Amino acid sequence: MKGVVFLGDRQAEVREFEDVGPGPGEVRIRLRSSGMCGSDLHSYRQPAAERSNVDIRPGHEPCGEVAELGAGVTEVSLGDRVMIHHYKGCGHCRYCREGYNQLCQNPGPENLYYGGSAHGGHGETMVCPARLCVPLPDELTFDEGAMLACGSSTAWLALEKMAVSGRDTVAIFGQGPVGLAGTMLAVAMGARVIAVDLSDARLAMATKAGAAEVVNPANGDVTERIRALTNGEGADASLEAAGAQATRKAAATSVRVFGRTALVGERGEVTWEATPDIIHRHLTIYGSWTVSIPGMAETARFVVDKKVPLQSMVTGRVAIDDAPAAYERFDKQDTGKMVIAWD
Repeated sequence: MKGVVFLGDRQAEVREFEDVGPGPGEVRIRLRSSGMCGSDLHSYRQPAAERSNVDIRPGHEPCGEVAELGAGVTEVSLGDRVMIHHYKGCGHCRYCREGYNQLCQNPGPENLYYGGSAHGGHGETMVCPARLCVPLPDELTFDEGAMLACGSSTAWLALEKMAVSGRDTVAIFGQGPVGLAGTMLAVAMGARVIAVDLSDARLAMATKAGAAEVVNPANGDVTERIRALTNGEGADASLEAAGAQATRKAAATSVRVFGRTALVGERGEVTWEATPDIIHRHLTIYGSWTVSIPGMAETARFVVDKKVPLQSMVTGRVAIDDAPAAYERFDKQDTGKMVIAWD
């Protein structure tokens, strides 16, 4: 079977892998769509000399059909359309029982991250425990399922934590796949969205996704511009999906007194001035990391019920042989969602 690997230094290639079967409690998934996520770019860009898992297939947004059942599997049936929660976890600790496998309290060699420490979705098939499979509603495409496997559900959970509603103006920093999904979801929740990004192309996509206003930081101070759009007060809430010092700082300073902000952009650092930025403004800051297994299912149902047009985010669908070239394009960070598709 064919699969993609990251060699480092912005190089990827397609290789042949053994197509292995499932063990007890596992399933083999025939991939139909596998999303490219901004966090994949950290491994893609990593210096080749530092790459330690070059033989592992990336892709932590897998979606497909159950092709083979291991012994004892009762959770799914052959042919089921499923999304995959990409953290294995021990399955027994408090957080795994709640579906937050990424918070597993029993780290060890079997506590795997699919697309990182274990083969992910950038291959024709993958094997994982059946308990990680989340049903894909019939109304959704496999591409939408791939987006819900990580990025879109990540945005949904952060917005849910802030209880976003029609009373709110929400500033969303970063209009890559996670932030753009956040824009669509916040609009579906009834909020007025101010989209922020350095890419005019991505801001145009945000406008099509329902953003009421767009702000490019290259054109002036972001906090001042957002306050000007909110009667001088600031947004009610903000979502930071870029993972940069400047956007994290602005996500805090651009919300009103008693406002709230949620951080989902990974890595990097931020320095806030505690008194003027947070304490004297009664700011609430939420950290939010991916989503739980039940949360993924809930996000999918929300997308169906509210008719959120996630598929419109997809600006590139490629065959696996074209994945290396697609990552070169995705690395420019001015596209919508890109997926490896089998159809």
